[in-house]
Order: sequence, then structure tokens, then C-alpha cells
Amino acid sequence: MYVRDNEGLRGLIEAMSASPFVALDTEFMRERTYYARLCLVQVSTDDVQAIIDPLAIEDLSPLLEFLCDTKVTKVLHAGSQDLEIFWRLGGRVPAPVFDTQVAATLAGFPTQVGYGALVHEIVGVKLDKSDTFTDWSRRPLSGTQIEYALNDVRHLPTIYHELRERLESEGRLAWLEPDFDAMADPATYDVVPEEQFRRLKRISSLTPRQLGILMCVVAWREREARRRDIPRRWILGDESIVEVARRAPRDVHELGAIRGVTDKLAKGSYSGLLDAVVRGLELDEEELPTIERRRRRPLDVDGAVDLMAALVRLRSKEHNIATPLLASRDELRHLAGGERDDSALLKSWRRSIVGEELLELLDGRLTMRLEDGRLVVDECGDGPTGDSSG
Repeated sequence: MYVRDNEGLRGLIEAMSASPFVALDTEFMRERTYYARLCLVQVSTDDVQAIIDPLAIEDLSPLLEFLCDTKVTKVLHAGSQDLEIFWRLGGRVPAPVFDTQVAATLAGFPTQVGYGALVHEIVGVKLDKSDTFTDWSRRPLSGTQIEYALNDVRHLPTIYHELRERLESEGRLAWLEPDFDAMADPATYDVVPEEQFRRLKRISSLTPRQLGILMCVVAWREREARRRDIPRRWILGDESIVEVARRAPRDVHELGAIRGVTDKLAKGSYSGLLDAVVRGLELDEEELPTIERRRRRPLDVDGAVDLMAALVRLRSKEHNIATPLLASRDELRHLAGGERDDSALLKSWRRSIVGEELLELLDGRLTMRLEDGRLVVDECGDGPTGDSSG
């Protein structure tokens, strides 16, 4: 079904309204704009498959209203960008959601597993990816393009049923609630211009005043990119902005001494950039931003991390959970260095599976040894716990 008008959209929504879920995907273009331009919406239930053409339909409000129906679960794969688009269009994030990429990692698949890999593993179908780089804003769409787009939701219902059944049988479905709640939280997609400087690299060496300048300049770039609806990098690149924060130019001459600024930045934007620098220079001391500095860890932390990693691999194999999802090496380093208060390893289901044991290992209350080539975990002073892996 290819829906091109308001009447067809209303009919499609009526046909899907009885389903407890709808599989959802979008095609959009963002290479030359700040905001993603929605070009296609693909939907699927157990009984209906359809493409919605937002470039042809005048009123998408029935669709946006349907996607916010709390009685209907929205099933997506790596769906954060799709949800952001609908949030911007309608002011609300579709909810509740079920992301098959997130769910798959708790069902034994690798982290960030691709949709094609899931389709092949669960459905037994190898998808044709020949139209991956299609310009979805061009019309008319060919038959192969339509088929490609439909394939992105055609198998999602089967994957959803399979993953949900696996996770329910293993008592893991509730583990996903924090992740899915975050995906449906509008704050996840609310870009605060004054916070965007934290995304830049190599800023830890900047002084507090330079960070203040950086915050103001990045916020100016963010608002300018929105106003002109162009990518941030088209205004000024990250490396150039960091250098502007270091040098704090006061006029066009000083601005021109920074490589990559005046040859990239439009002349009409010079004054806006310089004004942002001044705002950063004039911030009161208490207004200056701070960033979390990397804490110095004990010199022998690597040895502890190696032991912790072995325990994590053991538990991930036992519970059929992708090892990086259970605990990344960086998370282990933080924990080994004494950073326990905000550790994700000590929250929710991760704590019960491996977090408590990691603390016991670090505190000397747990030992690990090899027995017949298998890793065995013992509580200090007791016999083997019975946990081992080949």
C-alpha cells in the first residue's frame, strides 16, 4: 500500500488501529540541512504494510496522533532519529516504544546489531541493500525503491514477536524499561545550545574562561545553524571553534589569524561570532562552565580490570548477553579506580548479574582461579561457588 493523500492516510490508520503494535521506520535527508527532512514513513502490523508519502500528504496530524496512542507500541530498530523527527513535527515523542536493536543485545545478539543481520538470523531472509544511498526526496520512486523501503518494516513484526517472547521467557523484558523510557522522553531530543560545547573533542586543556568562550561560540553556531537550516559544520568546524576559544579574538584582524575561520565563515557572520566571544569574556566567574576532568586512577588498575573483564565474560556467556552491553572496559576502569557512585554497573539488572561480584572482587572478598582449564569463582574462605566456563 502506497499512501499519497489525506483520505488514504485516514484509511490506513483505521486499518492499523486494532493492532497492539505498529512497526515503524522513516527515510529522511539531512546532508544539507540542520533539521532532518522527512521523505517517507514505513509502517507494518501483522496484517498491514504501507508506505506513507509525507511530501504528498498535506496533513500528517492523524499519523502523529496515532503514533502517540499509548495503547499501541511503536516498534523500531535503532529508532532514536525516527523518534526525534516525529517529536519535532508534532511536539510529542511516540510512546511507548520497543527498539529491536536494544532488545536484541539482551537476547544474545551483538551490541548495535544491524537490522539486516537480525532479519537474516531470525527470519532467514537476506535483504537487498542496493538502494541504501537513494535520494528519498526525489519523485517518482521506482518499484525497487518502494520494495527496499517496505523491507525495512516488513520483517519487524516477526522480529518483535520473537525478541519479546525470548525476553519474557527469560524474565528480562522489564530490564529494557529504562532504555525505552529514555527514548520516549522529550528531554532526550531537546538540544540546549549552551550545552553543545560538551560534545566537542580536545577541550579538557581549556581554562574556565576559555570554556566560557567556547560555550557561547558553540551556542551561537547552534542557533545560527537552526535559523539558516544548514549543518553546523557549514558555519564553522569544531577544530576552528576550539581555537577561537583559545585565542579569544576581538576583531576581524585577529579572527583572520586563526586558520580555517575567515576562509570558511561567511563575512556576514563575523560580527555574530565576535559578539559570542565577547559574551564569553564577560561571563561572571560563577557563570563559567565546568567539565568533568578525568580522574587519575591507581597505576595498577589495568591488572584489576583484566580480572574484572574475565568475570564479565563469564557472566555474559552464562546469561547470553553481549559482553560490551554488560560492562564496557571503560566502565570497568572507572569502577576499578574507585568511581562507584554513578556507575551503571551498580544499577538495575547489571548490578544483580555482575556488579555486586565486581565489588566483591575489588574488595578482596572474591577470588578467581582455573580448574581443568575452566574459570572458577570462589568466595574468600569458602569452596568453589560452582560458577565456571569452558
